[in-house]
Parts: sequence; C-alpha cells; structure tokens
Amino acid sequence: MQHHTSSPTWSATQWAANGEVRLAYDQLTPGHTDAEPLLLVTGLGVSRQWWPTGLARALTAEGFTVARYDQRDAGDSTHLPPTATTNPISALLRRRGPAYTAEDMADDAMAVLDALGWDSAHLFGQSLGGAVAQRIALRHPRRVRTLTTVSAVPGDSAGLATMRHIRLRTLARLARMNHPPTPQGHIEAGVALARLLHSPAHPFDEPALRARLVSAPDAGVLDARSQSRQIGAQWHGPAIERITAPTLVLHGLDDPLVKPSAGRTVAARIPGARFVPLPGVGHELPEPVWRDVAHHVRQLAGR
Repeated sequence: MQHHTSSPTWSATQWAANGEVRLAYDQLTPGHTDAEPLLLVTGLGVSRQWWPTGLARALTAEGFTVARYDQRDAGDSTHLPPTATTNPISALLRRRGPAYTAEDMADDAMAVLDALGWDSAHLFGQSLGGAVAQRIALRHPRRVRTLTTVSAVPGDSAGLATMRHIRLRTLARLARMNHPPTPQGHIEAGVALARLLHSPAHPFDEPALRARLVSAPDAGVLDARSQSRQIGAQWHGPAIERITAPTLVLHGLDDPLVKPSAGRTVAARIPGARFVPLPGVGHELPEPVWRDVAHHVRQLAGR
C-alpha cells in the first residue's frame, strides 16, 4: 500500500524465509511508484531499527524505495542455537564458523529481495553489513544494481587480515561494556554503544536515541553469542576484485572502530570503485551527512 505523503513511513514488519531462517524486514513507502529499489544491509548484532529513518527518507527523496532487514541472529529474525564460541574477537580468529557461512547470510538478502518482489536492487551496507553487501555482489551479481559500502572491512578478509583494520582499544572497550540483560539494560547498552562509535565532531542527540531505543528495544547490543555467530561466518567465495557492480566506498575519517585504511583498501581492490572520505564522521552516519550520502548514492545509480 502506498502512502502519498511527503514523509514516508515504515511499513508493518514482513517476513522472508531462507530455509528454516525467517527474516524480518520492512519498507519505507515512497510517494511515487517509479522509485528504484534499495536494500539496507544492517551491521553486527543490531536490529534494522538502528538505521536512521532520516537517512532512509533522504534516499527516498533521491528517487529510491528503501527496505531494511534484520540479519539472521539479530532483531526479529531467527536466532540460531548457541555455539561454543561466545566472544566475537575469538570468533573472528577461528578458522571455521560453527553455525553458518557468509554465503548463507548473502542468500538471506536474496530471500528478502524475493519477498519484496524485487528482481534486483541497489545495496547499501554499513559495518558488517558493508562486508555482507560485498559478498552479495560477488555471489549474486545479476541482482545487484550498485554497491555502497560504509565503514566496512574487505568482504573477503578473515582473521588477522581483518584485525589489522580494527582499532583494538575500541574493541576492548566494547568487550568491557557491562549492562544487565533487562529492557533498561538494553537501552543503556545502546546509548553506550552509540556514544562509543560517535565522532565528537557532530552533536550526540541522546534524547532522540533514547526515545528510539525505548520504542524499539534491541537486545542485540548485549548478545555476544549471536554476534560471535555472525562474525564467525566464513566466506568461501571469490575475492572482491571480482565485483562488477558500480561501487561507492564511504568511510568516516574519525571512525573509532574500523580504520579508514579498510575503506581505502576496499576501494583500491574493487575495479572502478570510488572512495569518498567523510570528515568528522565516526562509525555511524550522523544527520549532517544524510543528504550528501544520499546524493552520492544517486550519482552512483546514474552511472
């Protein structure tokens, strides 16, 4: 159903299936029917609710219809049975992911596209979602119109090759975050996480963040087991040099978690990719850059 308003709203939660895994998604309903499909690919552990609605609206203003989904092991999507590894850092360094593969996670996105009735789409992935989006572009090239990857490591790297792009001090601070697994604890953990990943170059709107977390509580911030399964999912496919989709690589120059070297490496390795540094931006996309980011994605789509 189309909502013909100037401020599009998220649809009710809908469901896609990849085998036994159910995937929750929703769509920002645009005011016109000729918009181009764009799928937001969410980062490690958190729900799709972490995507700023203002960013999605900036993308709809540029002529896209936007959908977002919860990765397996996050948000409302299926959570897999526990595995032995409970620490995301050790999961990253293991040779084998015990629960599922990175290919499975790439196929989840295809299940969402199928459920949406989208033959192909523009992909926009942030953090782990950026690495997943790269893998989708390798595994399902005919279904990817363009690829935008934000604050992400190379999608084909693993273990120590990934760790060289990670700021270990921030990782240690994340590991030390200690909040009770209660609704209030989830809110406090979400605020602490957002504050840690934020750049001081932009104001931190804690009241707005708290309001969002109260309306859509997210236990994923504290779920180290689920994060370990996601981060431990190993990629067995080709190198990112094989990506053929037009590619945009965005990276905050103040990113406290993933060094800008990661974005520069991704852009250098994907043929024809364009690297756009974001001065004063951390491991998030703050409101002052939404319109610029949406404009860059629009330019990419026009290539």
